Amino acid sequence: MWFTKQFPEEQWVKLLRALPSHYNVYLLGAAPDRDTCERLRQTSGRAGVENLAGQLSLLTSAALMRGAVLNYVNDSAPMHLCSSVGAPTCAVFCSTVPFFGFGPLSPFSRVVQIEETLECQPCGLHGYAKCPLGHFYCAHGIRTQQLLDALAEAEVWAAAQH
Repeated sequence: MWFTKQFPEEQWVKLLRALPSHYNVYLLGAAPDRDTCERLRQTSGRAGVENLAGQLSLLTSAALMRGAVLNYVNDSAPMHLCSSVGAPTCAVFCSTVPFFGFGPLSPFSRVVQIEETLECQPCGLHGYAKCPLGHFYCAHGIRTQQLLDALAEAEVWAAAQH
């Protein structure tokens, strides 16, 4: 995946540390994501985080995602996997924008992106290997509270489904 479509590791760590402690967190990805997910798990210092990167089939990952209260995903294949099975989704958009037509399609889906308007965003249809301007503010400017707000909405939505 393009670097500028990826929420930075330090941002994921902030989210992991801020999530309510009663939630178990499963880090998913392909085998090449295993080291990154392990770094996130260890750096967060949070109990209840399990690194499953490279261990599950696509169908097993989809089933786990479907059963989640909320899936935090980049603008990437996991977002589309969530859409395909109707899994609750919070899609984090950094350098790209859902306006291009690639946003989440699940019954419960939220898009989180920087709240201010940036002249440089979007910097391309699929992002770049690095930020063309060198600051990557479209990712670093996203607040953890925005992600937590999506979880609060997902909890209300899930309760209404039962």
